[in-house]
Amino acid sequence: MKQLRLKVLTGLFLVAGILSWGAARLWDSVGTLPSVPIAAPIVLAVIAAVLTATALSIRARLKAQRERRPGAKGVEPLMAARAVVFGQASALVAALVAGMYGGTGVFLLGSLDVPARRDQALYAAFSVAAGIAVIAAALFLERVCKLPEDDDNGPGKARAGSQ
Repeated sequence: MKQLRLKVLTGLFLVAGILSWGAARLWDSVGTLPSVPIAAPIVLAVIAAVLTATALSIRARLKAQRERRPGAKGVEPLMAARAVVFGQASALVAALVAGMYGGTGVFLLGSLDVPARRDQALYAAFSVAAGIAVIAAALFLERVCKLPEDDDNGPGKARAGSQ
């Protein structure tokens, strides 16, 4: 399984932001701009909390397993893999959603004198912050579940560069 690349997440965020900013400009010129839902930052914050709790739980279970504590449950490799996949998927979606609301928020910065638009810009900013929290939690989860590198390549297999 490949690790998340910060460049990919940043690229998704920027592309979604630019497209959203352009769409907001276009939409505002021909009609009323749809509002930014207050639920977006709330949902993203809950996902960040779940990812963080999962990472902390797995980290505690791995520590207990390494210390060979009696009754330690340990972590099944499939469970860790599923947790990482959940984290990676959440981070990718969070980058898109945060970028989308970030682009809308940047568009709304031009009209902060209108109270309704100021509220929408605030909701968009909260969405970006919550999206970044999801990405950070996913990267933490991925780091917790990362397997240590094997020094042994197995019988009969030479290391790269050792010939």
